[in-house]
Amino acid sequence: MSVAQGSAVTPAPRTQLLYHRILLKVSGESLQGEQGFGIHGETIAKIAREIQAVNEMGVEVAVVVGGGNIFRGARQGGLKIERATGDYMGMLATVINSLALQDALEKAGCHTRVMSAIEMHQVAEPFIRRRATRHLEKKRVVILAAGTGNPYFSTDTAAALRAVEIKAEAILKATRVDGIYDADPEKVPDAKRFAKIDYLEVIQRGLQVMDTTAISLCMDNKLPIVIFDMNKPGNVQRVVRGEKVGSVVCSAT
Repeated sequence: MSVAQGSAVTPAPRTQLLYHRILLKVSGESLQGEQGFGIHGETIAKIAREIQAVNEMGVEVAVVVGGGNIFRGARQGGLKIERATGDYMGMLATVINSLALQDALEKAGCHTRVMSAIEMHQVAEPFIRRRATRHLEKKRVVILAAGTGNPYFSTDTAAALRAVEIKAEAILKATRVDGIYDADPEKVPDAKRFAKIDYLEVIQRGLQVMDTTAISLCMDNKLPIVIFDMNKPGNVQRVVRGEKVGSVVCSAT
């Protein structure tokens, strides 16, 4: 693992960091580990240690976590649930995951706040942009739960919206592959990987990076998206230092 629990780490000089404030997007499925459902203890602890390592470098970190390991909104197979209701159920699943991640981060030694787009004062603070920014300035990891608080918007769109609101310098989207390919690399052995690709090309090619609303929001605000493999220890640190990891979605100019 990248950093042992309780170890002292000297923050990296700001000149050595490409990104000083990031939003990390983690899928709900990434929390289930090999068990294939729910929340796997060692997997979420590993993710927490990766976040802790970056936080201790001096990077301000916000996290948006999905809920697909618990409930997939309107896409939940076999249930004929009205779309808005299913989306709200999915938002609540993200709150469960956020609380689990908060617990894992605090056990790793990180000061953490969960902020929810749906008010539930007993378990999370309401999302207030200025308060979220202040938490980040105090080097607290901020976990942004419940999506945008509105149905019909994915957690990808929520991640893009929150990243713009908190003035993050990049979205880091954690996946199980090492970047963006022109075909599924798990099915097509000679698929081409893009080191850098324009927002419009992602949309035109129909590449499954983030949904179109999220990509458009990032494009309008010139917010880069880094797609990288979260399963390789230390990759988040490499990204914030500017090393060539994964694929970057950005403007062509």
